[in-house]
Amino acid sequence: MTVNRRFLLWRRPQGEPVPEDFELVTEPLPELAEGQFLIRNHYASLDPAMRGWMDDADSYMPPIPLGAPVRASTIGVVEASRAEGFAPGQWVMGLNGIEDYSVGTVGGFTQPIDPGLVPSVTNYLSLFGAVGMTAYFGLFEVCEPKPGDTVLVSGAAGAVGSIVGQLAKIHGCKTIGIAGGAEKCKRLTERYGFDVAIDYRGKDEAALTAEIAAAAPNGVDVIFENVGGIILDAGLANLAMNARVGLCGLISEYNSEEPVGARNLWRLIVKRASIRGLLVADYVARFGEGAAKMGEWAAQGRINIDEHVDEGIENAYSAFMRLFSGSNQGKMILKI
Repeated sequence: MTVNRRFLLWRRPQGEPVPEDFELVTEPLPELAEGQFLIRNHYASLDPAMRGWMDDADSYMPPIPLGAPVRASTIGVVEASRAEGFAPGQWVMGLNGIEDYSVGTVGGFTQPIDPGLVPSVTNYLSLFGAVGMTAYFGLFEVCEPKPGDTVLVSGAAGAVGSIVGQLAKIHGCKTIGIAGGAEKCKRLTERYGFDVAIDYRGKDEAALTAEIAAAAPNGVDVIFENVGGIILDAGLANLAMNARVGLCGLISEYNSEEPVGARNLWRLIVKRASIRGLLVADYVARFGEGAAKMGEWAAQGRINIDEHVDEGIENAYSAFMRLFSGSNQGKMILKI
């Protein structure tokens, strides 16, 4: 008998999630109603934003209900269908749960994909998924870089940050990346083409501010922010006139019971700079445009993408926590 393993949110994490916040259960397969289809999930995208969905707090998406599977972008194959347009054997991508099987509905978030168009079907969770589109539209639509600008990227070795740096270089910008550890900083310059890599580990805000100033003596024109905390404050201390700050994430704050927040916002006034939040959901209707450009640059060898795949739904917790320890080496994906 086929069963459905499901990785459930059992209680709200207080600070950093612990294994007891989750439960792996086995349940019967769900029955399909008219207009529904059953998806056998193969891969799930693990992203820092999922930590925010676990809190009972107002956000751009409702909290994950307790006792429900942890929400994630997934790719899989239609196993059975009572829905027009979704045939058994068809590959699909959608926003489902970390579970063996999910039920999709016509008109929902799940869409067909063609694995023959990409080197690996997992690329739909990285370069051609929300990660790549966040980098593309976040940089070009929100941050609006101009050739010759200096672009500072925090979390630069991460899934989004590594692509942002490469796109900025394609656009003719100077790029400075901030990452944790010598190995990741080496990857920034040697694999992703950053002009300068700054290792934040073991440094306070003053030291980071000084390193950014040394790399950008005329200030930074664009900050693509993924981390927050003292890294954001160090970047704000180095703004150029009329700089743009794109706020993509604040991973340093997600597990903090008392978030630090930005303390150098006054520099926005001094430099007549702007700060703007960005959310990839605003650009869904234009994903085709972004994917076409990304595909073109990837085919030319101008973009490198790394994926870190951990296997087994039983390892969902440890794989997810790699995002916060920094032990992943590329876009974090779980092979269910």
